[in-house]
Amino acid sequence: MAKVYATGRRKTAIAKVWLEVGQGNLEVNGVPLDTWLGGHEALKKRVRQPLEVSKQLESVNVVAKTLGGGYSAQADALRHGISRALVAYDEQFRTILKPHGLLTRDSRAVERKKPGKRKARRSPQFSKR
Repeated sequence: MAKVYATGRRKTAIAKVWLEVGQGNLEVNGVPLDTWLGGHEALKKRVRQPLEVSKQLESVNVVAKTLGGGYSAQADALRHGISRALVAYDEQFRTILKPHGLLTRDSRAVERKKPGKRKARRSPQFSKR
C-alpha cells in the first residue's frame, strides 16, 4: 500500500498529512510528536485520538507538515488531517470516526475587525464630556 495524503484545517492552520503502513511513528515538521508538542499532554491526546478510536496506533506511520495559526490550532488541524487520511486509507473507518466528530471541519475562525470599532465588536469607550 502506498502513502495516503489528506489535508486537515482549523482556524488559519493547515496540516498536510501522509499516512502509510508502519510501526506507529508520528512525525510532525520533521520531529516526533512528543518533541513538537513538548509538555502539552492534552493536545498530544487530541492528535492521537483518531488513531486510538480506529485502533491504528501501532500499525500506521504518520508524517505531517503544519503551517499557519498557533500550536493548538495546528494540533486540531493535524487531528482532522489524520482522520481524513484514515478514511482515504480504508473507507470502513468512516463509520468509526464520524460518531466521534473527527471528520467534521471546525469552521470557527476569528471574526474580522469592523471600521469604527476597536475589535470585531468592541466599541471605543463612551465619553459623555
